[in-house]
Amino acid sequence: MFLSAFLLGLAGGFHCIGMCGPIAFILPIDKQSSVKMAFQTSLYHLGRLLTYSFIGLLFGLLGKGLYLAGIQQQLSIVIGVLMIAIFFIPFNKLLSFNFTSPISKLVVKIKKKLGFYLNKKSNTSIFIIGILNGFLPCGLVYMALIGSIAMASAYSGAFYMFLFGLGTIPLMTGAVYLGNFINIAVRNKIQKMIPVFVVIIGILFILRGLGLGIPLISPPNESLKVENPVKCHH
Repeated sequence: MFLSAFLLGLAGGFHCIGMCGPIAFILPIDKQSSVKMAFQTSLYHLGRLLTYSFIGLLFGLLGKGLYLAGIQQQLSIVIGVLMIAIFFIPFNKLLSFNFTSPISKLVVKIKKKLGFYLNKKSNTSIFIIGILNGFLPCGLVYMALIGSIAMASAYSGAFYMFLFGLGTIPLMTGAVYLGNFINIAVRNKIQKMIPVFVVIIGILFILRGLGLGIPLISPPNESLKVENPVKCHH
């Protein structure tokens, strides 16, 4: 399942260029030095990865609580069904639900902070831009976070989101170095394939929850049960 996080980030990189690309295009990096440019681009990515990992840790902790409640299999199936269901909901319908309204004020503050640091030319500012960038609302990030809940562990949730962020690095790096280097028509065609990939991941989560005994894909039910590491001795 961890591989699915990386592949989701890799495929979603085209979406990221559209959503976060404008930030990457205008990063205050030193383009006169290839060494500084590489270092500062890495700082930007490191900031994003730290944010994704932190959020993944929180959602993985939530999943751990559900895991300890003994509903790990059901949780995996529900998450898979949710991912597939979102694919069949018309995009216009999704837009009618403002998921970020409860935190809209926070998002506005983050954007203001981004604007402030985008005008500062320093390694610290670039790192902070990456951190703030990771908090911006994004549909693919939401999908990855749903997956991190199913990891049922704070550390696994963090690692799941880390891998997702890692997958976005190649194309986002291209955006930093080359700007809008992908034709919009080509990008749109590729983005149409992203929901299909999300459905495939959803199916994998459902198979995981069914416990069919398929190695690596659908492990036996017993492997999903909670094991108490503390043994009582009388």
